[in-house]
Amino acid sequence: MKEFTDFEGRRVTFTEDRLDDTKHVLAIPKFNHKYLFTRHKVRGVEFPGGKVEAGETLEEAVQRELFEETGASVEDLKFVGTYTVHAEKPFNKAVFHVEVRDLTFRCEYMETHGPEMFDAVDDIPGEERSVLLEDECILYLYEESRGDAFFG
Repeated sequence: MKEFTDFEGRRVTFTEDRLDDTKHVLAIPKFNHKYLFTRHKVRGVEFPGGKVEAGETLEEAVQRELFEETGASVEDLKFVGTYTVHAEKPFNKAVFHVEVRDLTFRCEYMETHGPEMFDAVDDIPGEERSVLLEDECILYLYEESRGDAFFG
């Protein structure tokens, strides 16, 4: 288990295990050798993700969230682990590396302005980056993805 501090100063832990009561997902997707982000309407550029709906598996939720926020269809996905934010009401988020098959233009992207692609997080102008891309755990997971053979 690894331990981090998030942008609000809260303790965050990461494990490669699946944890019960995981109701959120995060995708770290790549398409055509670039990272696929979404531009949240309030926070800015960040990795896609969101809440698991009733009756969904984690895999179904990450695929739905990715499509809603970017128009991306999944070619392949790999469960990476679960991070827990130890807030007043702690929550777990399942993390997946995702290889994207294709992007479909959508007239409406749920809570976002749609897809954005960059070679690296550092290529996103600082003022456009979501506060979530300042989160130590998310940055760790992103860095791990850069060496992940899954992405070839």
